[in-house]
Amino acid sequence: MDPILRAAGDLLGIALYDPVDLGGSRRSTVVRCRTADGGSVIVKSFTSEPDALRSFTSEAAGLALQAEGPALLGVDADVPLLVMEDLGAAPTLADVLLGDDPKAAAEGLSAWARGLGRLAAASVHRRADFTGLSARYNKGLASWGDEPWIERNAADLLPLLDGAGIAVPPGLADELARIGTAGGAEFPAFTPGDTCPDNNLLTPGGLRLIDFEAACYQSVFLTTAYCRMPFSSCWCVFRLPADLAEDVEQAYRAEVVTAYPALAEDAVWQAGMRQAIAVWTVDVTVHLLPRTEEDRPMHRTRRPVPTMRQVLRHRWEMASGIKEFPAFAETMELLLRDVAGGWLVTPLPGYPAFAGPAAS
Repeated sequence: MDPILRAAGDLLGIALYDPVDLGGSRRSTVVRCRTADGGSVIVKSFTSEPDALRSFTSEAAGLALQAEGPALLGVDADVPLLVMEDLGAAPTLADVLLGDDPKAAAEGLSAWARGLGRLAAASVHRRADFTGLSARYNKGLASWGDEPWIERNAADLLPLLDGAGIAVPPGLADELARIGTAGGAEFPAFTPGDTCPDNNLLTPGGLRLIDFEAACYQSVFLTTAYCRMPFSSCWCVFRLPADLAEDVEQAYRAEVVTAYPALAEDAVWQAGMRQAIAVWTVDVTVHLLPRTEEDRPMHRTRRPVPTMRQVLRHRWEMASGIKEFPAFAETMELLLRDVAGGWLVTPLPGYPAFAGPAAS
């Protein structure tokens, strides 16, 4: 810890004290530190593993883009680490969704969707800026945005289905290739990458985003699918009231359509949404199905939280209705019947904030 504090202090030209561990991950250490003038900053130091170095590049470039995240105060590409503004102890979107105040949860979701939509729309013409910043902080690795994760998931799904005893319907491989085009060639925009509820702070000044480790440009549909599914790749997954889910999705759409007028066409919007849902369903299947021999919570410590089997069954149910990809829809139905059919789990419940007496 001492070398990290010294390097961060050298960047700012002041001494840092009393680091408080904020959790971090296997890729990074994140601490809140006091400054000599009585303030505080956040220091994030990355390991030397390839995934961590790639995350450093994305985070440094994403924060330097000044895209609704904390202000970037300094970057040391040699350590590597970055120092950023301390946004304080504001509640996250996860906090209000798992709480007992439906009004706060609904307002938080609306602020989240509108904020992400504004960010996407404002970023459409700044791709060259992000590319230049990424090059400045590059550690010699391909960026997360260049990772062929959709294609890799599609390739991994087929042997996974075979191992689960699912007879792959004819045409599935071809459909997966078509589904894979949702990556970002059409309607691209900037995203912090991980827009899950616990990475969105509801501050007095409005929505602020944290965790830019996977910042990149991708199709707006891959972001807005989080509104409908909801939260495509996250642990904080419960059901939303249908009318609220629709309002949240339209709040995002109203912002992003200012940059892409074609998205005002319902046929374009709905087709893109279905394709993105298919992409994220393949992703969650590849990553969670091998881990469900025994059901387990989606998060090690947070409660309440759904189980992996509950989330998978919910995703498969939603994706089974994507009829323009009939082999894919049939695959989802087979998973529901032959895999989830043997799971003794309750259906995915609603978010706690909308389940109590105050929500009725």
